[in-house]
Amino acid sequence: MLSIVIPQLNEAEGIVEHLQALQKWRPDVELIVVDGGSVDNSVELARPLVDHIVVVEPGRAKQMNAGAQLARGHYLLFLHADTRLPDRLLESLAGWRKREALWGFFRLRLSGDHWLLRWVERGVNWRSKLTSVATGDQCLFVERQTLKQLGYFPVQPLMEDVALSKILRRRARPLMDKQRVVSSSRRWERRGIVRTILLMWRLRLAYFLGADAEALAERYYPGYKLASKFNHE
Repeated sequence: MLSIVIPQLNEAEGIVEHLQALQKWRPDVELIVVDGGSVDNSVELARPLVDHIVVVEPGRAKQMNAGAQLARGHYLLFLHADTRLPDRLLESLAGWRKREALWGFFRLRLSGDHWLLRWVERGVNWRSKLTSVATGDQCLFVERQTLKQLGYFPVQPLMEDVALSKILRRRARPLMDKQRVVSSSRRWERRGIVRTILLMWRLRLAYFLGADAEALAERYYPGYKLASKFNHE
């Protein structure tokens, strides 16, 4: 019924705890980890806790597409390695089937306690409901055949979740699940909450106005241009 696809890169510190939390749903839920060439022991740690593990060229879109092509579930759910799913996941799955949803996403909660993070959550949830465009932190789920027909995630270094949402919403309205996923707030706290909010607003506006995803990735990921050059040599 459900395949969970988890892209990872150098997640040795937390991947075991993350995957152990998913074991309660096996074997009814298929777990697939797609590694982007980790240089730590992420692959070895994850292997005994999943149904499939594969190593591919780095890039979240490429990794998720590789996992999607392995998956056998009716629905595919794309889960970041630092995001926790709700305990009543199977209730959500039953609701998707009952409503014959083609795709959707969850409401978001961030893990930190800072009051500004509550405003970030509200903004993300309000925006995604209004625009039918989700972020990867909200755990996109898609009916497998629909995703295959549409050609999977657009292969780009940033905003692949936004790009796929825009394609999917032309096919059907999304189902916004009432349950919440909890995503790590570490990137917000590490960069500064206000600074990260302003950066994300600028990047999303630039993408909306037609900016190239490669150029935006250079602004979002420190060292992206150098790493990209190294991976292609």
